[in-house]
Amino acid sequence: MSTEALGELSAQDLRARAAEALTRARARSVALTDAVDDEDLVRQHSKLMSPLVWDLAHIGVQEELWLVRDVGGREPLRPEIDDVYDAFQHARADRPELPLLGPAEARAYVKQVREKAFDVLERVPLRGSRLTEQAFAFGMITQHEQQHDETMLATHQLRKGDPVLHAPEPPPARSGTLPAEVLVPGGAFTMGTSAEPWALDNERPAHEIAVDAFWMDTVPVTCGAYVEFLDGGGYDDERWWSPAGWAYRTENGITAPRFWKREQDGWWRTRFGVYERIPADEPVVHVSYHEAEAYAAWAGRRLPTEAEWEKAARFDPATGRSRRFPWGDEEPSAEHANLGQRHLRPAPAGAYPAGASPTGVHQLIGDVWEWTSTDFHGYPGFSAFPYREYSEVFFGPEYKVLRGGSFGTDSAAIRGTFRNWDYPIRRQIFAGFRTARDAGPGEVG
Repeated sequence: MSTEALGELSAQDLRARAAEALTRARARSVALTDAVDDEDLVRQHSKLMSPLVWDLAHIGVQEELWLVRDVGGREPLRPEIDDVYDAFQHARADRPELPLLGPAEARAYVKQVREKAFDVLERVPLRGSRLTEQAFAFGMITQHEQQHDETMLATHQLRKGDPVLHAPEPPPARSGTLPAEVLVPGGAFTMGTSAEPWALDNERPAHEIAVDAFWMDTVPVTCGAYVEFLDGGGYDDERWWSPAGWAYRTENGITAPRFWKREQDGWWRTRFGVYERIPADEPVVHVSYHEAEAYAAWAGRRLPTEAEWEKAARFDPATGRSRRFPWGDEEPSAEHANLGQRHLRPAPAGAYPAGASPTGVHQLIGDVWEWTSTDFHGYPGFSAFPYREYSEVFFGPEYKVLRGGSFGTDSAAIRGTFRNWDYPIRRQIFAGFRTARDAGPGEVG
C-alpha cells in the first residue's frame, strides 16, 4: 500500500490497521516470553541485555504512557513503576537489581494496558494532533514493541541451554548465478520521507541528496566469503583495521564473528541453542562495524554510506522517483523479504528475487541489518517528535547507522527509509553488511 493510499484510509480502516499491527506485535511478545519458564524470564542472560521480564513490562509502560495517558487522557494504572522501566535511568546491566514486576504480574499488567489502549483506539478521533493523525501514536507503539521483540529475540540467542524457539527453514538459494556487484547510477534522489504516516522523526524530512555512481555488492557478504577473510589471517593483520577497530579486536581477544568456533573440520556456530556447521551461502551475521570495515578493506572495497544504501534500495532510474521499498510501494510479503521472525536465520544469498531493487541489488530488506559508514545524525530540517530521547540524544560520531532490518525485524518496523543505529562494537545484534566501491570514469556509462 502506497503512502498516498494510506492517507486515503477511512478512520474505521485506520483503526483496523492499527489494531491488527498491535495484535501481531503482542502475539510475538507473548510467544517470546512464554517460550521459557519463569526462572528464565527473570534471569539476566547477558550483561548486554535486560531480563526478558523487564522488556515485557517496559513494553506495557510505554504503551500506557503514550496511548492510555497521553492520547486517551486516562488515569495512570501503575505510575509507581514508571521510573523502574525508564530505559534512560537504568543501564541494562543494573536492571535485575530493580524492583521488577514478576512474570505473572507483568503479564497481567500488559494485558490490562492493552485493553485500555484498544478502548482508546475505538474512541479517539484520528485527527487534530500529530500524535493521532493517521493513528501515528499507535504505529509508534507498535514499532516500539516490535523493536523490543527483536531485542528479546537477541536475548534468546544469548541464552544458554536447549532450543526453545522453532521456525521453518527459509527458502533455498536462488538457482543460477548473480553478478558479484551492480552499478548504481550517480545523481540526485529523494532521501527520507515527509509522507510515510508511521515514519519516525529521524526518517524525516524528505530531502534531495546527490551521490556519485558506485558499485554495490549484489547480496550481503556471505559466511563463505567471510571465512576466506578469517582463514586468510584477516583478524591478525592490523593493515585492514582502523585504529579503533584494531584496539577493540585486540583488547577483547576477538578472533571470529560472535557465536562462531573453529573446529578441526571447519567453522561452526551456535544459533538459538543449535550447534551447526557454518552455512557458506547465508549472509554473515553477528559482526561488529569494526569487523565489517576490516573485511571491506581486505577485499579492496569499503562500506557504503547511508545515502548510497538508500539510493540502492529506493531509487528507480526508469522513473526518477524513490520507492517505499526496493520492489515498489506495496507492503512486504513472504516473497519479498525474510522478516518477522518467520525464520530463525538469514536466508541464502539471492533467495528473494522478487525483493530486488530496480538496479538489481538483492536482500536489502530483511535477513541482516547492514552496517553503513555513516555516523548517526539528523537530516536537514530534523525536528524531534514526539520526544528527544527516541533519536536526537543519540546523534553524533559514537553511533553508526544500520539499514534494512533483519530476519528478526517485523514488517511494521522496517521500510526503505527506516534508520537503526548502534555502537560500532555491537555484535549481539543481527547485523551483517555488504561492500561498495567507487565507479571509475569508464564505468558510469
